[in-house]
Amino acid sequence: MKKNYFILLLLITFLSNAQLTPPAELEDYYTNVNFSLTGTNLFDDLAVETIAKHSTFLSYTDRHDYLYDADEDPSNPSNVVLIYSGESRNENEWLSGNNPYPTQTFNTEHVYPQSLISNTAQGDLHHLRVCDITINNNRGNDPFVSGSGNYGSTGSGWYPGDEWKGDVARMMLYMYMRYNEPLTDVGSLSLFLQWNAADNASDIEINRNNVIESAQGNRNPFIDNPYLATVIWGGNTAENRWATASITDSELNKIQIYPNPVTSNTVSIFVNTELKIEVYDIIGKLLFNTKVSPNNKDIDISNLNNGVYIFKLSNGSQTITKKLIKQ
Repeated sequence: MKKNYFILLLLITFLSNAQLTPPAELEDYYTNVNFSLTGTNLFDDLAVETIAKHSTFLSYTDRHDYLYDADEDPSNPSNVVLIYSGESRNENEWLSGNNPYPTQTFNTEHVYPQSLISNTAQGDLHHLRVCDITINNNRGNDPFVSGSGNYGSTGSGWYPGDEWKGDVARMMLYMYMRYNEPLTDVGSLSLFLQWNAADNASDIEINRNNVIESAQGNRNPFIDNPYLATVIWGGNTAENRWATASITDSELNKIQIYPNPVTSNTVSIFVNTELKIEVYDIIGKLLFNTKVSPNNKDIDISNLNNGVYIFKLSNGSQTITKKLIKQ
């Protein structure tokens, strides 16, 4: 008797029961993004939208018109909050020979160092922050590294501080998405994903996103919802700031699939309706797509090497994502 092999596709943690749904105030902004996508497909959708919505390109000198509103102290609108130190200072204390204010204590930090940028990002407000002059000089162009407690140099790197590491992570992920600036020049993807999950988006970041959208047209999606980084790259589960639409009662959840891991080159999925299947590797690359139906339940996976794969199953109106281990 022919031995049948089946596969149980475990739900990926970050997409097990929910479909991301932007809040009403962001629906129009994200109208062209398909939030049923995962991995590089969602990354590409968000990148296209982020680039397309960037309608006003500010010069570096233009920052004075917007940055002090963006970095406004929520408890004192006349002040700004400085990155790394967290100090609140009078918004007029910015350093410039053109500033008549007698006390000048802070300047502008390119969180992604200006000298490492090879494009038009120098004036992009999404990675500019007010910073104490001395602290800014101390950081220089040092890459970000792991640490704990307050900000400061750690070996040849810079730790932004426990209260700022999430802010830094989301800015760096934005720079990678918007400009393809390499994360290896300023840290690493794994480090920024850890920080994004460990330090939730703050009121200052949310205000910055709104002010910057008004100034240059686009938003940082990782501030709108840090969980998007988890959906794209995995890693530690970050804060999900959006409501989710449950698919617990979906017909997709009634699929009978057995067992996991699989050691053959054919898997079978029992379904009572036709489903579209997309197969991705763990970095989000689409490998192939196919269909299953009640009369055609077998899937050839002979082209897959041993490893972990992501299966996205869709019935046209609902989607669920599951995981396959091939040994």
